[in-house]
Amino acid sequence: MSSIIHRKVRFEHPVMEELHAGEFSAVDMHFHTSHSDGLVSVRNSLKKAQKQGFGLSITDHNHVSGVREAAGLDTGVMVIPGIEVSASDGPHILIYFYSAADLYDFHTRHIRDNIRKSPYLAITLDTGEIIERTEGYSCIRSAAHPYGYLVFNKGIQKCIDCGALDSGLLPRFDALEVVCGSMPRSQNERAIELAGRYNTGITGGTDGHLLGDLGTVLTCATAGSCGEFLDAIVKTENFIIGQEKSLFGKGIMGSLVLTKYLKYTIPSLAIHYEQNVPRIKNFVKKSLRKEK
Repeated sequence: MSSIIHRKVRFEHPVMEELHAGEFSAVDMHFHTSHSDGLVSVRNSLKKAQKQGFGLSITDHNHVSGVREAAGLDTGVMVIPGIEVSASDGPHILIYFYSAADLYDFHTRHIRDNIRKSPYLAITLDTGEIIERTEGYSCIRSAAHPYGYLVFNKGIQKCIDCGALDSGLLPRFDALEVVCGSMPRSQNERAIELAGRYNTGITGGTDGHLLGDLGTVLTCATAGSCGEFLDAIVKTENFIIGQEKSLFGKGIMGSLVLTKYLKYTIPSLAIHYEQNVPRIKNFVKKSLRKEK
């Protein structure tokens, strides 16, 4: 299966004319706006997507106000209602809904009141609780950047590998993000292998926060509506095309995004400390065992 998944991923710059000629709909499935820690307005994001001919899923951290704004703009862009929820135990979870009404209801009932003082970082619910609370909704759960990020536990498989989470959580996802524009190629290739191992759906997106990021990684499928597009992912009838950001581009984005967190410095540090304690403890235990 991994070889099949590999054939569904093309690490190259998307050429919209070719995708349109093949009658494919293409969507950047992971993008942040100024409604969370992005630095781009919803209006400008949709304007670029409309001009270049691709769709967009606004996946702001723990918030849905950007999706609400997009719903009020008549641009003709295919918008997939989405959110990226940051779990208390580390992983980031991309959730795509078949209807915006379901997204709003899910957010009101389960996310809004569990947001902490650093609003774009971990909420009070853990991965299992978040997955459980999506049950009953028409949605797709995709594990964002399974091996990310750097020294932080922001990916499901990274948390499993370091012993912080049980491997039984991963099969509860409908898809894995196999191409994340903010990840290095090596980690994306590992995510592809992981998707093949679990025979799961695949998604791809830029994880962009700046306008220049938007549209450089696209999830593609033959679909004329949001529902058909999400169905294609579930049926593994889609493919991913795109390229990761350069190291310089990542540095610029990181520096600019950091400004959105400055006023939340203390609660942000507290959350990072809580999430990394289990990983540090496991590392110490393994080191002690080796010495013995």
